[in-house]
Amino acid sequence: MNPSEITSYAAKAETFKQLHQRAGLFVIPNPWDAGSAKMLAGLGFEALATTSAGLAYALGRPDGDGSVSRDEALENARAIVEASALPVAADLENGYGDEPEACVETILLAAKVGLSGCSIEDATGNEDDPIYAFEQSVERIKAAVQAARSLPHPFMLTARAENFLHGRTNLKDTIRRLEAYADAGADVLYAPGLSTLAEVDAVVRAVSPKPVNVLLSVNNPAFTLDGLAKLGVRRVSVGSLLARVAYGAFYTAAQELQQKGSFSFADNAIGYERLNKMFK
Repeated sequence: MNPSEITSYAAKAETFKQLHQRAGLFVIPNPWDAGSAKMLAGLGFEALATTSAGLAYALGRPDGDGSVSRDEALENARAIVEASALPVAADLENGYGDEPEACVETILLAAKVGLSGCSIEDATGNEDDPIYAFEQSVERIKAAVQAARSLPHPFMLTARAENFLHGRTNLKDTIRRLEAYADAGADVLYAPGLSTLAEVDAVVRAVSPKPVNVLLSVNNPAFTLDGLAKLGVRRVSVGSLLARVAYGAFYTAAQELQQKGSFSFADNAIGYERLNKMFK
Protein backbone atom coordinates (compact mmCIF):
# COMPACT_ATOMS: atom_id res chain seq x y z
CA MET A 1 0.00 0.00 0.00
CA ASN A 2 1.57 3.30 -1.07
CA PRO A 3 1.40 6.54 0.99
CA SER A 4 -1.41 8.05 -1.11
CA GLU A 5 -3.53 4.96 -0.56
CA ILE A 6 -2.91 5.14 3.18
CA THR A 7 -3.99 8.78 3.22
CA SER A 8 -7.10 8.00 1.20
CA TYR A 9 -8.09 5.06 3.40
CA ALA A 10 -7.51 7.13 6.55
CA ALA A 11 -9.75 9.89 5.19
CA LYS A 12 -12.48 7.39 4.38
CA ALA A 13 -12.16 5.89 7.85
CA GLU A 14 -12.53 9.28 9.50
CA THR A 15 -15.58 10.05 7.35
CA PHE A 16 -17.12 6.72 8.34
CA LYS A 17 -16.56 7.42 12.02
CA GLN A 18 -18.20 10.83 11.72
CA LEU A 19 -21.28 9.34 10.06
CA HIS A 20 -21.88 7.40 13.28
CA GLN A 21 -21.34 10.44 15.49
CA ARG A 22 -23.65 12.91 13.82
CA ALA A 23 -27.33 13.23 14.68
CA GLY A 24 -29.86 11.17 12.75
CA LEU A 25 -29.84 7.96 10.77
CA PHE A 26 -27.90 6.95 7.66
CA VAL A 27 -28.43 4.03 5.31
CA ILE A 28 -25.51 1.76 4.48
CA PRO A 29 -26.63 -0.45 1.55
CA ASN A 30 -24.92 -3.71 0.69
CA PRO A 31 -23.35 -4.19 -2.75
CA TRP A 32 -21.97 -7.59 -3.67
CA ASP A 33 -19.46 -6.55 -6.35
CA ALA A 34 -17.78 -3.50 -7.85
CA GLY A 35 -20.60 -2.83 -10.31
CA SER A 36 -23.33 -2.75 -7.68
CA ALA A 37 -21.05 -0.61 -5.49
CA LYS A 38 -20.64 1.97 -8.25
CA MET A 39 -24.38 2.10 -8.82
CA LEU A 40 -25.08 2.71 -5.13
CA ALA A 41 -22.37 5.36 -4.92
CA GLY A 42 -23.89 7.08 -7.95
CA LEU A 43 -27.25 7.22 -6.19
CA GLY A 44 -25.76 9.30 -3.41
CA PHE A 45 -25.35 6.89 -0.51
CA GLU A 46 -22.65 7.92 1.96
CA ALA A 47 -21.12 4.54 2.83
CA LEU A 48 -21.32 0.89 1.76
CA ALA A 49 -21.15 -2.49 3.46
CA THR A 50 -20.41 -5.86 1.90
CA THR A 51 -22.74 -8.83 2.19
CA SER A 52 -21.44 -12.33 2.84
CA ALA A 53 -24.59 -13.89 1.38
CA GLY A 54 -24.47 -11.70 -1.73
CA LEU A 55 -20.86 -12.72 -2.32
CA ALA A 56 -21.66 -16.40 -1.79
CA TYR A 57 -24.47 -16.25 -4.34
CA ALA A 58 -22.22 -14.46 -6.84
CA LEU A 59 -19.77 -17.34 -6.45
CA GLY A 60 -22.54 -19.90 -6.94
CA ARG A 61 -22.44 -21.09 -3.35
CA PRO A 62 -24.86 -21.15 -0.41
CA ASP A 63 -24.39 -18.65 2.37
CA GLY A 64 -22.88 -19.88 5.63
CA ASP A 65 -21.19 -23.16 6.46
CA GLY A 66 -17.80 -21.63 5.65
CA SER A 67 -18.54 -21.69 1.92
CA VAL A 68 -16.55 -18.48 1.34
CA SER A 69 -12.99 -18.16 2.61
CA ARG A 70 -11.52 -15.14 4.33
CA ASP A 71 -9.25 -14.50 1.35
CA GLU A 72 -12.26 -14.49 -1.00
CA ALA A 73 -14.23 -12.18 1.28
CA LEU A 74 -11.34 -9.73 1.56
CA GLU A 75 -10.69 -9.76 -2.18
CA ASN A 76 -14.36 -8.96 -2.76
CA ALA A 77 -14.11 -6.19 -0.16
CA ARG A 78 -11.04 -4.77 -1.90
CA ALA A 79 -12.91 -4.60 -5.22
CA ILE A 80 -15.79 -2.76 -3.56
CA VAL A 81 -13.43 -0.38 -1.74
CA GLU A 82 -11.70 0.48 -5.02
CA ALA A 83 -14.98 0.96 -6.90
CA SER A 84 -15.84 4.31 -5.30
CA ALA A 85 -14.66 7.06 -2.97
CA LEU A 86 -17.05 5.93 -0.23
CA PRO A 87 -16.01 4.29 3.04
CA VAL A 88 -16.75 0.57 3.13
CA ALA A 89 -17.41 -1.80 6.01
CA ALA A 90 -17.30 -5.56 5.58
CA ASP A 91 -19.36 -8.47 6.78
CA LEU A 92 -16.55 -10.71 8.02
CA GLU A 93 -18.79 -13.33 9.60
CA ASN A 94 -17.30 -14.75 12.81
CA GLY A 95 -13.78 -13.58 12.02
CA TYR A 96 -13.04 -16.89 10.27
CA GLY A 97 -12.03 -18.74 13.40
CA ASP A 98 -13.22 -19.64 16.86
CA GLU A 99 -10.37 -18.14 18.85
CA PRO A 100 -9.90 -14.44 19.64
CA GLU A 101 -6.61 -14.53 17.71
CA ALA A 102 -8.53 -15.25 14.51
CA CYS A 103 -10.58 -12.09 15.03
CA VAL A 104 -7.39 -10.07 15.56
CA GLU A 105 -5.82 -11.35 12.35
CA THR A 106 -9.00 -10.73 10.38
CA ILE A 107 -9.27 -7.12 11.59
CA LEU A 108 -5.66 -6.37 10.63
CA LEU A 109 -6.12 -7.92 7.19
CA ALA A 110 -9.35 -5.99 6.70
CA ALA A 111 -7.56 -2.70 7.32
CA LYS A 112 -4.91 -3.62 4.75
CA VAL A 113 -7.47 -3.82 1.94
CA GLY A 114 -8.75 -0.35 2.82
CA LEU A 115 -11.87 -1.15 4.80
CA SER A 116 -13.15 1.48 7.23
CA GLY A 117 -14.81 -1.04 9.51
CA CYS A 118 -16.23 -4.52 9.75
CA SER A 119 -18.60 -6.70 11.73
CA ILE A 120 -17.74 -9.72 13.84
CA GLU A 121 -20.58 -12.04 14.83
CA ASP A 122 -21.02 -14.53 17.65
CA ALA A 123 -22.29 -17.34 15.42
CA THR A 124 -20.12 -20.46 15.36
CA GLY A 125 -21.10 -21.82 11.95
CA ASN A 126 -21.97 -25.11 13.70
CA GLU A 127 -25.66 -26.01 13.34
CA ASP A 128 -25.57 -28.15 16.48
CA ASP A 129 -24.18 -25.32 18.60
CA PRO A 130 -24.82 -22.12 16.61
CA ILE A 131 -23.86 -19.41 19.13
CA TYR A 132 -20.60 -19.06 21.04
CA ALA A 133 -20.83 -19.19 24.82
CA PHE A 134 -21.20 -15.77 26.41
CA GLU A 135 -17.69 -15.57 27.87
CA GLN A 136 -16.01 -16.68 24.66
CA SER A 137 -18.11 -14.24 22.64
CA VAL A 138 -17.02 -11.33 24.82
CA GLU A 139 -13.35 -12.33 24.68
CA ARG A 140 -13.53 -12.45 20.89
CA ILE A 141 -14.93 -8.92 20.74
CA LYS A 142 -12.35 -7.65 23.23
CA ALA A 143 -9.60 -9.01 21.00
CA ALA A 144 -11.16 -7.50 17.89
CA VAL A 145 -11.44 -4.12 19.61
CA GLN A 146 -7.79 -4.26 20.63
CA ALA A 147 -6.79 -4.97 17.04
CA ALA A 148 -8.94 -2.13 15.72
CA ARG A 149 -7.45 0.31 18.24
CA SER A 150 -3.93 -0.67 17.20
CA LEU A 151 -4.49 0.81 13.74
CA PRO A 152 -3.23 4.32 12.86
CA HIS A 153 -6.71 5.46 11.79
CA PRO A 154 -10.28 4.87 12.99
CA PHE A 155 -11.77 1.46 12.29
CA MET A 156 -15.43 1.04 13.23
CA LEU A 157 -15.99 -2.38 14.76
CA THR A 158 -19.56 -3.69 14.74
CA ALA A 159 -20.35 -6.49 17.18
CA ARG A 160 -23.22 -8.75 16.10
CA ALA A 161 -25.45 -10.86 18.34
CA GLU A 162 -26.85 -13.58 16.10
CA ASN A 163 -29.48 -15.21 18.34
CA PHE A 164 -32.48 -14.16 16.28
CA LEU A 165 -31.01 -15.46 13.02
CA HIS A 166 -30.62 -18.92 14.58
CA GLY A 167 -34.04 -19.40 16.07
CA ARG A 168 -33.06 -18.14 19.50
CA THR A 169 -35.55 -15.29 19.89
CA ASN A 170 -34.30 -14.51 23.36
CA LEU A 171 -34.25 -10.73 23.59
CA LYS A 172 -32.92 -10.73 27.15
CA ASP A 173 -29.83 -12.77 26.22
CA THR A 174 -29.35 -10.76 23.03
CA ILE A 175 -29.34 -7.50 24.98
CA ARG A 176 -27.01 -9.00 27.59
CA ARG A 177 -24.57 -9.84 24.83
CA LEU A 178 -24.82 -6.46 23.14
CA GLU A 179 -24.29 -4.66 26.44
CA ALA A 180 -21.19 -6.74 27.08
CA TYR A 181 -19.88 -6.06 23.56
CA ALA A 182 -20.47 -2.34 24.10
CA ASP A 183 -18.56 -2.50 27.40
CA ALA A 184 -15.76 -4.35 25.58
CA GLY A 185 -15.37 -1.36 23.28
CA ALA A 186 -17.36 -2.23 20.14
CA ASP A 187 -18.22 0.91 18.17
CA VAL A 188 -21.57 -0.29 16.78
CA LEU A 189 -24.03 -2.89 18.05
CA TYR A 190 -26.14 -5.07 15.78
CA ALA A 191 -28.71 -7.81 16.34
CA PRO A 192 -29.94 -8.92 12.90
CA GLY A 193 -33.36 -10.53 12.85
CA LEU A 194 -35.23 -8.12 15.10
CA SER A 195 -38.78 -7.96 13.80
CA THR A 196 -40.66 -5.45 15.97
CA LEU A 197 -40.13 -1.81 16.85
CA ALA A 198 -40.40 -2.76 20.52
CA GLU A 199 -37.39 -5.07 20.16
CA VAL A 200 -35.42 -2.37 18.37
CA ASP A 201 -36.36 0.19 21.02
CA ALA A 202 -35.20 -2.13 23.80
CA VAL A 203 -31.83 -2.69 22.11
CA VAL A 204 -31.24 1.01 21.43
CA ARG A 205 -32.06 1.93 25.02
CA ALA A 206 -29.84 -0.83 26.42
CA VAL A 207 -26.64 0.19 24.63
CA SER A 208 -27.16 3.95 24.34
CA PRO A 209 -25.26 6.09 23.45
CA LYS A 210 -23.48 3.51 21.27
CA PRO A 211 -24.84 3.44 17.69
CA VAL A 212 -27.15 0.59 16.71
CA ASN A 213 -27.42 -0.93 13.23
CA VAL A 214 -30.79 -2.36 12.19
CA LEU A 215 -31.31 -4.77 9.31
CA LEU A 216 -34.23 -4.16 6.94
CA SER A 217 -35.64 -7.43 5.63
CA VAL A 218 -38.82 -9.20 4.59
CA ASN A 219 -39.20 -10.17 8.27
CA ASN A 220 -39.83 -6.57 9.36
CA PRO A 221 -41.89 -4.98 6.55
CA ALA A 222 -43.45 -2.45 8.94
CA PHE A 223 -40.08 -0.80 9.60
CA THR A 224 -39.54 2.62 8.03
CA LEU A 225 -36.50 4.86 8.14
CA ASP A 226 -38.50 7.59 9.88
CA GLY A 227 -39.80 5.16 12.48
CA LEU A 228 -36.36 3.76 13.22
CA ALA A 229 -34.84 7.24 13.40
CA LYS A 230 -37.40 8.24 16.02
CA LEU A 231 -36.20 5.32 18.15
CA GLY A 232 -32.61 6.54 17.92
CA VAL A 233 -31.31 3.99 15.42
CA ARG A 234 -28.16 5.38 13.86
CA ARG A 235 -27.52 3.03 10.94
CA VAL A 236 -29.66 0.85 8.67
CA SER A 237 -28.46 -1.91 6.32
CA VAL A 238 -30.22 -4.36 4.02
CA GLY A 239 -27.90 -7.37 4.07
CA SER A 240 -28.43 -9.64 1.08
CA LEU A 241 -31.78 -8.06 0.17
CA LEU A 242 -30.57 -6.02 -2.82
CA ALA A 243 -28.66 -9.02 -4.17
CA ARG A 244 -31.73 -11.22 -3.79
CA VAL A 245 -33.92 -8.64 -5.55
CA ALA A 246 -31.43 -8.59 -8.44
CA TYR A 247 -31.27 -12.39 -8.61
CA GLY A 248 -35.04 -12.54 -8.36
CA ALA A 249 -35.45 -10.30 -11.40
CA PHE A 250 -32.82 -12.30 -13.31
CA TYR A 251 -34.47 -15.62 -12.46
CA THR A 252 -37.95 -14.41 -13.39
CA ALA A 253 -36.70 -13.06 -16.72
CA ALA A 254 -34.84 -16.26 -17.57
CA GLN A 255 -37.88 -18.31 -16.56
CA GLU A 256 -40.12 -16.30 -18.89
CA LEU A 257 -37.67 -16.76 -21.75
CA GLN A 258 -37.36 -20.51 -21.19
CA GLN A 259 -41.00 -21.33 -20.43
CA LYS A 260 -42.94 -18.81 -22.54
CA GLY A 261 -40.50 -17.88 -25.26
CA SER A 262 -41.24 -14.19 -24.69
CA PHE A 263 -39.14 -11.34 -23.32
CA SER A 264 -41.43 -8.77 -21.80
CA PHE A 265 -38.85 -8.65 -19.01
CA ALA A 266 -36.78 -6.41 -21.29
CA ASP A 267 -39.09 -3.53 -20.35
CA ASN A 268 -37.41 -3.38 -16.94
CA ALA A 269 -33.83 -3.53 -18.20
CA ILE A 270 -31.51 -0.58 -17.67
CA GLY A 271 -30.38 0.81 -21.01
CA TYR A 272 -27.00 -0.19 -22.41
CA GLU A 273 -25.77 3.40 -22.74
CA ARG A 274 -27.01 4.29 -19.27
CA LEU A 275 -25.08 1.43 -17.72
CA ASN A 276 -21.94 2.37 -19.62
CA LYS A 277 -22.20 5.94 -18.30
CA MET A 278 -22.63 4.66 -14.74
CA PHE A 279 -19.44 2.64 -14.95
CA LYS A 280 -17.23 5.24 -16.62
